[in-house]
Amino acid sequence: GPPGDRPLVRAGKRVIRRVSIANRFGVGPGCPPLLIAGPCVIESEELALSVAAFLADLAARLPVNVVFKGSFDKVNRSSGASYRGPGEAEGLRILAKVRERHGLPVTTDVHDPRQAGAVAPRVDLLQIPAFLCRQTDLLVAAGETGVAVNIKKGQFMAPWDMRNAVEKVFSTGNENVLVTERGTTFGYNNLVVDFRGLPAIRESICPVIFDATHSVQLPAGAGNVSSGERKYVAPLARAAVAAGVDGLFLEIHPDPDRALSDGPNSLPLADVEPLLRTLLAIRAAAGEEATDEK
Repeated sequence: GPPGDRPLVRAGKRVIRRVSIANRFGVGPGCPPLLIAGPCVIESEELALSVAAFLADLAARLPVNVVFKGSFDKVNRSSGASYRGPGEAEGLRILAKVRERHGLPVTTDVHDPRQAGAVAPRVDLLQIPAFLCRQTDLLVAAGETGVAVNIKKGQFMAPWDMRNAVEKVFSTGNENVLVTERGTTFGYNNLVVDFRGLPAIRESICPVIFDATHSVQLPAGAGNVSSGERKYVAPLARAAVAAGVDGLFLEIHPDPDRALSDGPNSLPLADVEPLLRTLLAIRAAAGEEATDEK
C-alpha cells in the first residue's frame, strides 16, 4: 500500500488523535463534527457579523462545533489587482467583534512567523495556507504560540507526506494540529480529491478536515481570477463524510456571485443547513456519532 498505510511512530508515543480548540471542545474520534465556515475573505464588519450570526444559530440547533473563518489578507490571489482583504489590524478587530458578539471561536490565515505570533492571541485556531504547508519557520512559529494549528494540505502534496508538516508543529510540544484536505492539482486549472487520503491522514497522522469548497475550485480558471464548480460541493462533502472525517470546511456567503473572493465555489447560506443535516445523517449511518457532550 502507499506510505500512508504505515503507522506514524514518535518516540514510542501513540499518535495524538484528539485536538482541543481553545479548551472549548475536542476534534477527533468520539467528538461532534467540527464546522469551519465563513466568507473566503473579510469583506466588511457587517458581512462578517451577519455570517457569524447565521453560524451561531446553526451551532445552537445542530450537533456540530463551529469555528468562524475569515481571512484578513489573501496573499495568493491570481491577479495583483484582486481584493486581498482589510489588512491585519482591521481584520483582527472584526474577528474580535465576532468572538465577542456571537461567542464563536475564530480562525484566520497567517503567512509568516511574525504574523503567527502577532495573530495567535486574537484567534482560537491558526490556519496555514496550502501553498505554505512546507514552510518550516512558519509551522514552528505557529506551534510555538500554543494555539491549535490547522494546516491546509498543499495541492502538490501526497496525503501521507503531510506527516512531515505536522511533525514540525509537534516539535514545539504543540500537539493540537489538524490537517485539511482541499484537493490535489490535476493538470491545468483543475483539482481532484483522492478520498484515500482522508483515512490515510486520519488513521496515521492527526484528525482530518475536508474542505468541500476549495476542492471544487478551478485555480485561475477564469483568467485573472479563480473559478469553481459549486454544484459539486455537496456530492464531495457527502463522499468525504462517508469516508470518515472529523470536520468540514466551507466557504459561505449571503450572495456568492457577488463575493470578493472565491464566489464560484462558495455556498449560499440557504444551502448550508440542508447539507449539514444530510451529512449528519450519513455520519450516523457510518457509525460516527459523537459520544462526547457538545
